[in-house]
Amino acid sequence: MATPSPRRTPRARRVTTGAAASVALAALTACSAVGGATPADDTTSGATGTVTLVTHESFALSEGLLEQFEDETGLRVEVVQQADAGALVNQLVLTQDAPLGDLVYGIDNAFASRALDEGVVVPAELTAPAASDAAAYAVPGDDGALTAVDVGDVCLNVDTAWFAAQGVPEPTTLESLLDPAYRDLLVVPDPVTSSPGLAFLLATVGAFGEDGWVDYWAGLRDNGLQVADGWSEAYYTDFTAGGGDGPRPVVLSYASSPPFTVPEGGDAPTTRALLDTCFRQVEYAGVLAGAANPEGAALLLDFLLSDDVQADIPASMYMYPVSTAVELPQDWATWAPLADEPFEVAPADIAEHREAWLTTWSDTVIG
Repeated sequence: MATPSPRRTPRARRVTTGAAASVALAALTACSAVGGATPADDTTSGATGTVTLVTHESFALSEGLLEQFEDETGLRVEVVQQADAGALVNQLVLTQDAPLGDLVYGIDNAFASRALDEGVVVPAELTAPAASDAAAYAVPGDDGALTAVDVGDVCLNVDTAWFAAQGVPEPTTLESLLDPAYRDLLVVPDPVTSSPGLAFLLATVGAFGEDGWVDYWAGLRDNGLQVADGWSEAYYTDFTAGGGDGPRPVVLSYASSPPFTVPEGGDAPTTRALLDTCFRQVEYAGVLAGAANPEGAALLLDFLLSDDVQADIPASMYMYPVSTAVELPQDWATWAPLADEPFEVAPADIAEHREAWLTTWSDTVIG
């Protein structure tokens, strides 16, 4: 059975992607300059016109939410989407002198320090009650330029039906995957090209330390590890429970994936997340330095922390909201708990060593 993606295809109404973003933004600016469009006014904030949200390819909110923000503020929301979190930050750095938009969403904790060091985001004054919950995920040393919007655990997932049918015990830990009993069973996305893949690399750094993570990956390689270009390929093509009749019953995904594998008419998922293999991913938003509409960006950031959006995040983006005030879907409590002790790596250490770790990983696993 094909299962919904934990980071599904975006459904934004107005989307501009890649290089076309600069053209679209230039057109918007020119149109405003010559008076070709009359922007609606937000009488409470002074913000007017268009606010442009720059985000990754997995951004999605339920139909009507962005329209609700537009109706409440008089602003128009334009969405510019890049690839994943790494590509997003790279583009923000490259376009600092001519920002792609006003607000960025989707910088995760693997790239947060780089965004801060490069000065691509600036502090904003927030009023949403959930801002206090977001503070629990603040990047050390940040002065409020990045605000946490959602969190999730990147973990190994197993096809429970496959293991039951084969009479093989399910693996439970990272070390389990080195056992010859699990040879040729694991597929993970490439950390060089995939944000979840990088998160899993960081999980192994957190688990085994600077002296042990390379040996761990060498062991996985020798035990038949398969590396896919991205999460979608790993989950939908190579995973036995991904709907593509793949051969691998262990895949890297999210702790929130299992609820979406409950068969029609069934009462339990066909997959399980291994909560002793997780890395906690935090996604941040921030007002871009040099934004054309910083007031509108701050309003949109507050909206991302509103109860309506925070309650929508599990269903639309398959992540946990940072707000403690919203109620989670019932099946999440049963089938999608967060890990009690996810592996961690300090953002500053990630910023300092990320490129070297990726080079070492490639040399070790790909050759």
